[in-house]
Amino acid sequence: MNDHAVKSAAIVARAKHYEKQMVTFLRDLVAIPSESAEEGPVIARIKKEMLATRAFDKVWTDPMGNLFGKLGRGKKIIAIDAHVDTVGVGDPKAWKHDPYKGKVSGGKVWGRGAGDQEGAIPAMVYAAKIIRDLKLPLDEYALYIVCTVMEEDCDGLCWQYIVNEDKLRPDVVVVTDSTNCQILRGQRGRMEIGVTVTGRSCHGSMPHLGDNAIYKMSRVVKEIEKLNGKLAKDKFLGPGTITVSYWDCKTPSLNAVPDHAYIHIDRRLTTGETKALAVKQVKDACRRAGVAAKVEVPMYERASFTGLVYPTEKYFPTWVVPEKSRPVQAAVSTYKSLWGRTPKVGRWTFSTNAVSINGMFGIPCVGFGPAPESVAHTVNDSVPIQHLVDCAAFYAAFPQFYCGRK
Repeated sequence: MNDHAVKSAAIVARAKHYEKQMVTFLRDLVAIPSESAEEGPVIARIKKEMLATRAFDKVWTDPMGNLFGKLGRGKKIIAIDAHVDTVGVGDPKAWKHDPYKGKVSGGKVWGRGAGDQEGAIPAMVYAAKIIRDLKLPLDEYALYIVCTVMEEDCDGLCWQYIVNEDKLRPDVVVVTDSTNCQILRGQRGRMEIGVTVTGRSCHGSMPHLGDNAIYKMSRVVKEIEKLNGKLAKDKFLGPGTITVSYWDCKTPSLNAVPDHAYIHIDRRLTTGETKALAVKQVKDACRRAGVAAKVEVPMYERASFTGLVYPTEKYFPTWVVPEKSRPVQAAVSTYKSLWGRTPKVGRWTFSTNAVSINGMFGIPCVGFGPAPESVAHTVNDSVPIQHLVDCAAFYAAFPQFYCGRK
């Protein structure tokens, strides 16, 4: 067995050694409600674990509330990112396991955020511990473990702040949102579009005197439904999609014709689709419906848990990293070295922080994280315990391969 194989075997063994600690840590995280803009307590728990490992040269939070742990002082800057926020639990009665207990069953940890995506955080923190334990070289790179906020509400906003305000611009970022321990290299972009229609109110007993905004909007919605399935397609990323995700109206009373209707649209953008194109398509749908409407891309202006407001337009670009690029090939080499087989390389279906990291700033990204995408936002939110071990090994080994060490 050569020296390279010995190192890989040692990394895998050390990751297995920390399995119980990672499971305990993850159960603690799941037990702390941490919806977007309410992540303060879970950030504090992660920081406590980071400090307890004694693996980091420095641990700190920025004004938005993002948490960082740094080790190494080399010129290459490598970041590993996970968002710490979750969506809500919905109907608690629909869950087989208590969403805030972090129950261990069937080789998995169950609960809100276990799969999407707090399961990556113990693996990231203990990857730093593995690097210290095994005295892996830190002369060529500085590794940043980054735990970010508000991704579920506004993916990538955290990294807009990190790059623009914290002035941290890595050479590469490993994005740990759910990949089922597969290597991913791109995703469709997304944007949100608001459509507002006005009418004229009147008493419900005399609807002919009014102009019902709901009826007008219903014609728009039919055109939006027709548009889905006619959008651009890409062999790698898949098709663009569009759907109405929310509908609201205003009326003087329940006995009156409504004079205002609003729909919110979720638009996924494939290769070649732009913000301008997507907005034009919705405006054209309104024209085909014969309805005058206001069509706009909304702003996100919610305060983080620290009270900081960092406004951004709700447009998140498409991105793809070439399969032969350095980050992807380093990830493939890492995988092959650790487990002796060649991985498949794919793409995400959902959206991640890389819409900013790569889509806005052009910083190369590669994805590798625990749990499948299919459990995200469901009552089956969970992560296989083996994925914690495998991801810890991958995150500890990746910097060596990215820096060209064999």
